[in-house]
Amino acid sequence: MFSRPFRVKSNTAIKGSDRRKLKADISTAFPSLSADELSELVPNKDELNVVKIYAHKGDAVTLYVLHKNPLFFELEKRLYPTVYVLWRYPALLPAFETWPPVLQKLIGGADLMLPGVVVPSVGLPDVKQGDCCAVTLVNNRAPVAVGTAAVSSAEMHSLGLKGRGVCVLHTYMDNLWAFGDKTGPPSLPDAETEGQGVNGKACEVNEEEEEEVEKFAEEEQSPTETVPNQACCGIEELSLAEQEKGQKDNEEEEGNQDDQKMPQEIMDALLLQCFLHALKCKVKKSELPLLTSTFLRNHMFSCCPSGKQLDIKKSSYKKLSKFLQAMQQQYNLVRVKELTKGVESIVEVDWKNQELHSFTVPEGTGVEAAAVQEGGEETPYHPPEITTLYSVSARLEPLFLDTNKRKGTILQPAEVRKIVTDYVKKNELVDENNKNFVTINPTLCDCLLEKSEYQEVESLKWDDLFSRTMGRMQECYQVVFPGQAPIKKKGHIEPIDISVASRGSNKKVTLIKNLEVYGLDPTVVATVLQHRVQASSVLQPIPGSKDKVLVQIQGNQIHQVGNLLLDHYQIPRKYIQGLDKAPKGGKKK
Repeated sequence: MFSRPFRVKSNTAIKGSDRRKLKADISTAFPSLSADELSELVPNKDELNVVKIYAHKGDAVTLYVLHKNPLFFELEKRLYPTVYVLWRYPALLPAFETWPPVLQKLIGGADLMLPGVVVPSVGLPDVKQGDCCAVTLVNNRAPVAVGTAAVSSAEMHSLGLKGRGVCVLHTYMDNLWAFGDKTGPPSLPDAETEGQGVNGKACEVNEEEEEEVEKFAEEEQSPTETVPNQACCGIEELSLAEQEKGQKDNEEEEGNQDDQKMPQEIMDALLLQCFLHALKCKVKKSELPLLTSTFLRNHMFSCCPSGKQLDIKKSSYKKLSKFLQAMQQQYNLVRVKELTKGVESIVEVDWKNQELHSFTVPEGTGVEAAAVQEGGEETPYHPPEITTLYSVSARLEPLFLDTNKRKGTILQPAEVRKIVTDYVKKNELVDENNKNFVTINPTLCDCLLEKSEYQEVESLKWDDLFSRTMGRMQECYQVVFPGQAPIKKKGHIEPIDISVASRGSNKKVTLIKNLEVYGLDPTVVATVLQHRVQASSVLQPIPGSKDKVLVQIQGNQIHQVGNLLLDHYQIPRKYIQGLDKAPKGGKKK
């Protein structure tokens, strides 16, 4: 749960009464600790801090920090030791062994899967479901992860060591570890296996075995740093500083100096570059005032160098408004103003600013000015590629377990069909008498049938099987704009909505919304329509919606709007709503 950065809410010194309570709670949770060991962990005089944080998923967590190292974290009124404590007391928790390559997956937020657990000669540790336990690497007793047992030891054996073994909460090299002094794990060889591999065999892992072992760890959809492979028989006996130094030297020799920067610093630098590039080469004075969302989407994104992706959420600013405020305060380059409630616009640009004047456009970023299109559109519009996806629901999770697709995993329709087909063939469910039918087993019954069908339906046609599966998954969609990272969202994509309303003395106006969803600039669309139909147009904020505006143009202009969206912008008809409200007698599109 600490694979991504967390937010610190407060950091205060612990009170005397709370110190005593903490010591009592630790003693209750970990009765194997002696009185002297408790006093070392919770000393009477040394400064001990209580740090309250919010994990990236919103979980409230309390940390207890001694000498700048987090010793314990409390989640849902339960105490867990950090790796810093376990390196001092490695026998504090029952531990499961795994191979070093699996550590990279655990750091990324994956759970420890049972196929990746190494069973020692004495057998698995005796745990019950939910018990706090640790994860170690082969031939090193120093724990590298902390979590809870997904099932009991008895169930692990009955399952044939398949499925999830440990639900990992905290690992070496995650953000909780980085909150401390960042020391590396000590080398604590097991007396029984020192100098040997598992069961007395030399511990050698070739490339093919490493690839197979990596499959044991279940991937999570969250970014993580790449951790160098450790020695196959445990973590190499080098200090963390020596490892980092050696790694840095190698990367500098390879010319990868940019990788030494923090990801936020790299994204901040890219933001500034695209910002200056857009102001210098893309924005025209006639465009002002310019919606900040339009400036980002149509100008800054187009200035992003090929091979790189602009993502404000990965910068230190997190939001476009904060970034523009910083540019206004630090460089006095632009002036941002809220012209309408909830909608910010760039109202002024200092074209003579020294920072802008001295900026040199990087080579290979496509600085050639595009031919001005109708209505002042500077760059040709390319409709996004929209794909329907499906998310695994809780009800269907048993059907996808063999492929480690957990609840919430987003899949292409072809992937869903393949997984269902493979499941049917693996379980030999194809009807022997009629290959067009699939026999319903208990899993398919629970996942796909209604209660009234349990006793009646014994088989389904392939098409019915697939349609029922898709129907019980949550529909999602992916939007890919040229040169930008794919955007995945749950639910149905909002169509461009065209409607007609009455204003004043029964005067008609045409309203258009959701243009931004398809990468269209409402300002440009309004200008083009204004020229086409020779009628006035205005932009209005949509209540309760950020970075979206409504285009309003005089008269019933649905026919012209339809022509513009279908022919000029090439938006598929199925993503446009309201074309049927065109005036009678108008040419149907």
